[in-house]
Amino acid sequence: MRIVKVDEAFTVKRTVEAGKEKEQQIVDGIIKQVREQGDEALFSLTRELDGVDLNQFKVEQSEIKAAYNDLEPNVVEAIREAIERIRDFHQRQVSQSWLTTKPDGVILGQKVTPLDRVGVYVPGGKAAYPSSVIMNVVPAQVAGVGEVAMVSPALSTGQLPAGVLVTANELGIKEIYKIGGAQAVAALAYGTETIAPVDKITGPGNIYVALAKRAVYGVVDIDMIAGPSDITVLADETAIPAHVAADLLSQAEHDELATAVLVTDSKSLAEAVSEQVEYQLQSLPKEDIARASIENQGVIYLTENLEQSIRTVNQIAPEHLEIIVQNPMDQLGKIRHAGAIFLGPYTTEPVGDYFAGPNHVLPTEGTARFSSPLTVDDFVKKSSVLSYSKEALIAQANSITALARLEGLEAHARAVEIRLGDDSDE
Repeated sequence: MRIVKVDEAFTVKRTVEAGKEKEQQIVDGIIKQVREQGDEALFSLTRELDGVDLNQFKVEQSEIKAAYNDLEPNVVEAIREAIERIRDFHQRQVSQSWLTTKPDGVILGQKVTPLDRVGVYVPGGKAAYPSSVIMNVVPAQVAGVGEVAMVSPALSTGQLPAGVLVTANELGIKEIYKIGGAQAVAALAYGTETIAPVDKITGPGNIYVALAKRAVYGVVDIDMIAGPSDITVLADETAIPAHVAADLLSQAEHDELATAVLVTDSKSLAEAVSEQVEYQLQSLPKEDIARASIENQGVIYLTENLEQSIRTVNQIAPEHLEIIVQNPMDQLGKIRHAGAIFLGPYTTEPVGDYFAGPNHVLPTEGTARFSSPLTVDDFVKKSSVLSYSKEALIAQANSITALARLEGLEAHARAVEIRLGDDSDE
């Protein structure tokens, strides 16, 4: 890995992604086709784009039963335990409706209502992730969402991966569709003869899925436009080089565009990690993908001290941040921008991907500066509640009408004044 020395004038440069005009035109055409042709478009696009000829795209119970036969019992048990842990974490995020009453008779509050129906996109092809099913479905269920529809591209066999099917079944998902890409996003947003439209779409996907989610935003809500995964490890001389290298590669193997970064004030650690990355790469099954990521996106930032390391981390605003320094808890309060923070040498990033409890749907590409992980709050909407007594309206009328007239809205002011001194019930 290349080592870059950080000085006081150093700033992390953000990559401005080039336009995707060609891909967007393709996506727009797919969405139009699905809106006009419904199920017929889903069948033809799956045949044309995925090379899979389906007779039907809703998963049957027999397919789910067969999927259990393809998994070892210990894997099924691991899925169940992961669901339990992740559900427990998200249950602590639930927001409650509330009302407050003031002495003048005014009642104010907030009503929390779960969304009626959401769609979850689960990647396929290179990336078939049962963990994505759990992370997207559990917070929706905890929020109280009534209906969850899941879409995922079929394998060449016309089936979904066994792990994805078993996980969805363990979560009680009744609507599972073997479609993917922009056409699946369009089906969820606008509906077809078979698939009812949803209120929100969550879940990661390729560039076509991301652009489709962006295109349908406003018709439905979306979670985020997710980019390639990234990890930053903040480490000092106490870190073990082999551990740091393994953690960097855990993200590099996701995608050629994934970003793996080490920030350290230890030159000896920087050099040792660089050597370890090369050594461990040689035995990785996905060496080609991980090597492309490391060579094109990977970097080691060498700083003067821990304070400068923390400033660099906050500039990066990583999706995943591991803090492997002496007394990592002491540094937690100094971190302003990170999607998920992993403290200490034993909290490797994969524990968050699969098992610990927090959601692994995280802000990427520096967007942790202003956004958060997927939570239960993403699956509810909040309504303000107001109730005024006559006495309260009279007491505040002059201020309300003054502000209305300041904005040139006379009818607003009159709507208040017409009630003043009105003792009738008409």
